[in-house]
Amino acid sequence: MALIRKQSLLLIAVIVTLFALGTSNPNFPKGPQNWKFDFNYTNEPFRHPKPAQGSRRIIIGGSNNWRFGFNYTEWARTNAPFFFNDTLVFKFDPPSDTNIHPHSVYLLPNLWSFLRCDLRWAKRVANTSQGGGDGFEFVLNKWKPYYFACGESNGFHCQSGMKFFVIPSFLWF
Repeated sequence: MALIRKQSLLLIAVIVTLFALGTSNPNFPKGPQNWKFDFNYTNEPFRHPKPAQGSRRIIIGGSNNWRFGFNYTEWARTNAPFFFNDTLVFKFDPPSDTNIHPHSVYLLPNLWSFLRCDLRWAKRVANTSQGGGDGFEFVLNKWKPYYFACGESNGFHCQSGMKFFVIPSFLWF
């Protein structure tokens, strides 16, 4: 009896999964003869199987760039969705005699660190001099949340709004 119940649950799970995959395909309403499946996956977990045709280059903050006093969480919310292989570009002035408050880019490990601007386990992905010129580029190449923050002034820039997070989505085409 327990074996039949497990087999029934497995069959239901397979049917639900196939339905979810089919309905997420933009050609689903046109019928199964038009469905396209891409089985060209790599062995690397959580990476998009192939680069999206329409990958974008997104300047963080738009014309405001990566600067103090701007709400990047709101900017990310209004500019979503972000997709796999989109390139985030952080532009900021390197330290100089006139720029005594430089910026950096840190990747925080989790939501708790992001909410508290706790940089203890964060990874610096761009130092204070990498944002000049064309800026520092970061490619969203995994299916996971990315938590970004400015790590300067012992987290004060982060606490003042220089932080945001994105979760890249699949671009179905």
